[in-house]
Amino acid sequence: MAEQGGAVEGATASAAEEASKVDEDYIKKFLGDLTPLQESRLIQLREWLSETHKGKFETDKQVRNMPKDSHLLRFLRARDFNTEKAHEMITASLAWRKQHKVDQILSTWEPPPILLDYFPGGWHFYDKEGRPVFIMRLGQLDVKGLIKAVGEEAILRHVLSINEEGIRRTEQATKQTGRPISSWTCIVDCEGLSMRHLWRPGIKALLRMIEVVEANYPEVMGKLLIVRAPRVFPVIWTLVSPFIDENTRQKFLIYGGKNYMESGGLTDHIAQQYVPDFICGDCYCDIPEGGIIPKACYRSTDDLYSIGEPTLCAETVYKSVLLQKGIPHEVLVHVKDAQQVLTWDFDVLRGDIVFSVMVSRRPLTIHKEVTNPVSTPAGIIANTVVIDKSMQCGIDYKVVESALVCKAGESIQGSHVCQVAGWYVLQWRHYNISAALPSSAQKAAHHYHKSKIMFYHEVLASEDFRGSMTSLQSCHSGFSSLSISTTSSRASDRSHASSHTTISR
Repeated sequence: MAEQGGAVEGATASAAEEASKVDEDYIKKFLGDLTPLQESRLIQLREWLSETHKGKFETDKQVRNMPKDSHLLRFLRARDFNTEKAHEMITASLAWRKQHKVDQILSTWEPPPILLDYFPGGWHFYDKEGRPVFIMRLGQLDVKGLIKAVGEEAILRHVLSINEEGIRRTEQATKQTGRPISSWTCIVDCEGLSMRHLWRPGIKALLRMIEVVEANYPEVMGKLLIVRAPRVFPVIWTLVSPFIDENTRQKFLIYGGKNYMESGGLTDHIAQQYVPDFICGDCYCDIPEGGIIPKACYRSTDDLYSIGEPTLCAETVYKSVLLQKGIPHEVLVHVKDAQQVLTWDFDVLRGDIVFSVMVSRRPLTIHKEVTNPVSTPAGIIANTVVIDKSMQCGIDYKVVESALVCKAGESIQGSHVCQVAGWYVLQWRHYNISAALPSSAQKAAHHYHKSKIMFYHEVLASEDFRGSMTSLQSCHSGFSSLSISTTSSRASDRSHASSHTTISR
């Protein structure tokens, strides 16, 4: 590959010299100040791509009214003008765009109404350098509610549509100002940011989205201005910053106090008359306020991911399973070290269920996989069974979390500090509520013959669990029982307790 790159560089040397003469006005208007070497690398990448992606990149000067070179420059800048690395990055991105039809997303993507109502972000005028401005009220974002109401797939598509719209707006701004504008400014309002935003599945989903954006939209962020950052912000930043490119991190400006409207603050970047009213500015900003999404809007996995095209998310945070009488669902988790923490988060979407946790010191395996006798919808996984009927409680395994009856509509989060290494089993069973009813009411309760849950689980190191960033809490609950203030007291409790459990509804 290096030899090929060298050959291309040699073959295009004279072309670069000619381009610097013929396209000087074009470069100044659409691309900005480039050194001769940078111009040469741009032409080299363009010609290399024209060979490997015939018809994708035009070089005829007549089509440069809508320049694609600005797009190539983003990838070159992201790789410090290393042509080989930029070529590898953009080639992967082009394949990704084709696979997921990203080029058509602005004309074909229709966000679900609840996403439009509760996603607290939108475009808002321009900054002092002519960049489009996007405002995000991060503190008003219900991460858990959005994931459970519309799914990761829809959120990611919405994020991609925002990036595509941002590129479109930079091209418009370039035409309007007569100078190159290739990035935009983002203002993030953290008012309301709290421990509920540190819900671990939401953080994992966010990191996946950052990974997709970093790989396919490099160098689109001109500045990111974070205002009203609360005390919890450093925890979130510690989690997220390692996944953000170093060049992008250098564009972050964080204002933790109330001085963001003073000299050196927000008004250094955006005119006072355009600062939104909700952050003490003079301009009305018509973007959704966000807020907590009602649980009645939550949907099951089969509803969220039954789309007829390749999904952007390689994996989903949650799995869904149906429970019927005699067909439990058991998840086998191998915990290798004592004091690791087994965590879970599940929602009861239909019917009532019983949840338990067991452990065995001897190796366990999945005894069988059961497909429900009814037609299984897309997105519903098969039931797996670990505890065989021949196994005896107290001999082959023991219960470490007593049976918990969970009603339809409940959201359960919990954790178990594993006192021993071993094979742990999370078990969900259908709860036959009609058996507890008078005979006269049993017939009316016939529709409770099956249940459905969405679940997520993870094993954490004890030090990660004690850190607040790994909290698995409900959006409606407080900081569950993972708060730093109670960590030390819990440590002493463990000396006389067989296990420690957190269950938050």
